[in-house]
Amino acid sequence: MVKRPTMTDLAQAAGVSIATVDRVINRRLPVNSDTAQRVVAAAESIGFHATGLLKRRLTEIPVRRFGFLLQKRHDPFYARFANDLAKATTAAHEVEGKPAVEFSEELVPKRIVDSLHAMERNCDALAVVAVDHPVVCEAIEAISAKGKPVFTLLSDVSAPSRRAYLAVDSRKAGRTAAWFVTRMVKRPGKVGVLVGSHRYISQELTEFSFRSFMREHASELQILEPNFILDDTRIAYETVVDLLQAHKDLVAIYDCGGGREGLIAALRDEGMAGKIVSVCNELTPETRSALSDGTLDLVLDTPTMQIASRLIQLMIAACEGSRSIPEQTLLPANLYISENM
Repeated sequence: MVKRPTMTDLAQAAGVSIATVDRVINRRLPVNSDTAQRVVAAAESIGFHATGLLKRRLTEIPVRRFGFLLQKRHDPFYARFANDLAKATTAAHEVEGKPAVEFSEELVPKRIVDSLHAMERNCDALAVVAVDHPVVCEAIEAISAKGKPVFTLLSDVSAPSRRAYLAVDSRKAGRTAAWFVTRMVKRPGKVGVLVGSHRYISQELTEFSFRSFMREHASELQILEPNFILDDTRIAYETVVDLLQAHKDLVAIYDCGGGREGLIAALRDEGMAGKIVSVCNELTPETRSALSDGTLDLVLDTPTMQIASRLIQLMIAACEGSRSIPEQTLLPANLYISENM
């Protein structure tokens, strides 16, 4: 009686592990397409009983579960970004995409880590907005070691194994804001800067680039030390009120992080709307209104749909084992003033 080839025989014939054969048959985890083709060819050559199933696996559209960990569920910007990520996932033709979006309400590294580990159990690839912190980097390394690619969004981290970083170009954003301020300010004075956290590498680079341009092109303006607001509306409000009361010669404010609603409310409450050149990030209903009435002068908006679409293509490629994924994708911010919304 001829012995029927087993999965062990197939693994040996294809030069792969039994686990890889199982992954091809049952689509448990992503498998490189070349590897899958080799397994099918070996199955045909040894007369493996499930060759037909293996061939179907190559032609079926794979199900891919992509996890996205963002910040602040009720922030209009993150709500828009979440919606764009979900749309881009389900619109992908190469896979049957299943989006899973979660939010981290505080800039607490341990909570970000806990959320990442909870999501990795049911996702093929992850993307995260996170501060750069050793425990976050350690978690990304651990998840990557399990064969699940992790991408960073909006701000990068220093984890060597993160697959790619997608965001607005921070250097260009900071210099663009500075260019605008130097042309809008009409008299010498002081410039305030709001930063969410220097743990956000993108905000650190944005602030540095803003200062660099101002030093080179606006020596008559004094850049104050940064104020850290943790992207919190209440802290931003109190910080701006303090700046306005402490510096009567304040001529501009640049919020290079979050907390934009606090900036807007403070300028209005202190009667300084339209009297201080003000620049912040992200076009939301609140910033639209503030542009319209002159409270804000410029908004640098993240092209969330472009980032989402590009991210999904990279996640699909990573799940297929591609090694040609660019380390970073940097896009220019969309610029909005009152006249072009």
